[in-house]
Amino acid sequence: MTQRPTFRVPVGSAANPVLDRGSLDRLRSLGTVEDVSAGDTLFRAGDENLDFFVMEAGRVNIVREATGGSRARTVALWQAGEFLGELSMLTGQASILTALMIEPGRVLRIPNAVFKQIMATDAGLSETLLEAFRARRRLLMAAADRTVELFGREGSAGALALRRYAARMELPHRWIDVATDEGRKALAATGLNEADLPLVLTRGTALPKATPRQLAETVGLAFRYRDGDSFDLVVVGAGPAGLAAGIYGASEGLSTLVLDALAPGGQAAASSRIENYLGFPSGLSGAELTELGLVQALKFGVRLSAPADVVRLQHEGDGIVLELGDGDRLTARSVVVATGARYRRLPLENWAEFEGGSIFFATTELEARTVAQRPSVVVGGANSAGQAALYLAGLGGDVSLVVRGPSIEAKMSAYLVDRVVAHERIRIHASSDVTGLHGGEQLEEVTITCSATGEDERVTAAALFCFVGAEPGASWLSGAEVDGSGFLLTDVDLPAPEEGSRGPLPFETSLPRVFAAGDVRHGSMKRIAAAVGEGASAVASVHRALAVR
Repeated sequence: MTQRPTFRVPVGSAANPVLDRGSLDRLRSLGTVEDVSAGDTLFRAGDENLDFFVMEAGRVNIVREATGGSRARTVALWQAGEFLGELSMLTGQASILTALMIEPGRVLRIPNAVFKQIMATDAGLSETLLEAFRARRRLLMAAADRTVELFGREGSAGALALRRYAARMELPHRWIDVATDEGRKALAATGLNEADLPLVLTRGTALPKATPRQLAETVGLAFRYRDGDSFDLVVVGAGPAGLAAGIYGASEGLSTLVLDALAPGGQAAASSRIENYLGFPSGLSGAELTELGLVQALKFGVRLSAPADVVRLQHEGDGIVLELGDGDRLTARSVVVATGARYRRLPLENWAEFEGGSIFFATTELEARTVAQRPSVVVGGANSAGQAALYLAGLGGDVSLVVRGPSIEAKMSAYLVDRVVAHERIRIHASSDVTGLHGGEQLEEVTITCSATGEDERVTAAALFCFVGAEPGASWLSGAEVDGSGFLLTDVDLPAPEEGSRGPLPFETSLPRVFAAGDVRHGSMKRIAAAVGEGASAVASVHRALAVR
């Protein structure tokens, strides 16, 4: 491959920092120098657990392999004094690119296990490499490269699930809407048709009617169970509480695995803007918070797998066995349950038909595209609903905010209340409920009924965003004590222990060495900052439990 690369990253930029002599000496003490020839490959697309390479001499092309109707092409060039790699070095994802030497040279090779140890223990060097890896991933994402191609229609629930997964995992991909002329031609070139949608195409592999799980398995992000796999700590759920537990567990020496049934972020990833989180006075999106937490977890050596659905937990001898939805089983010495809570669905006719295409439980850029400056309805009276209404109104669409209570002040933060009330595009329907959904393939109108007067009003709506109530994600955890709503009881809320037995530690459930943190726990604050604190605090109890058992 000698064609001009897509980008030549300037030396000294965030994506191509210059390593100082101390860093290079440290790396050389941990690796081996190898001579390479033109045509040699340092790694290929599909390879896993990549070694880390520093170019001592020569040049190497980074190549995106051919896929479908797209020819192979060179996306970047690295040369003497520069290093290879991006975020897949940490995620465990199979490489999406190939490194091909274009002239004889010499490389410094650092084994993958040693590299991960460096990232966890060398603060200065890991900070430099992390910043570079994140910058390189952003370049790949912005290039909309065809490493992974997602085919589908806007408004398709299946296609949106794939796009949401790819976005949260920061998987470089290209979205192809088959409703456009270009999209129809691209689909025809694959030899498949609309009956195969949603479709994933990657490295020559076609996945018709694809799911996030199939995509994860193909790109190497799914959990791969091996006989004898055992962890000090398994965290179930990768929202703020789960990521915090993973970070504190791994950073304090526990072998840690984080599993999530969907993708990292939890409900926080669904927020368009978070303005009351400590340390971010200008606010940040849920996607940004998720990205930062995920990268931090990977830095400390957390293993993460999503989607990975845990369906059963039981104690066997000294271990805790977790059974996954695909039948795999793994063993842990301790578990933190951080599966959060899910917004409730409204008991309305046609809800299932519209969900995922016109009805959403998040307001990220992906969902907002469905509205496209058209009217929408937001249901709920707490912060998530207020943030959603402001975000959608800010995009130029009229918003009907439906609140069951007499006002929005009861559950919404004051700073949001003031903005919602003042916004000219937001109309508040207090003491009201959504009682009807109308439309064909997509939602067109919503009936809103005022409980005080009994009057119905039919409003135009291209989409409905639901933030009503919460159902704990704990139904899979049989045998644990819960409250009347199904939230997990912990420590002081549990019955007093029998005399002479160890009482539950802070955040410990009625199941020994099984802890709960975040929204799934009875009495939690249902705030991101509180969830992060609970995840970290639960790990402190994990250490105590493992020490005394």
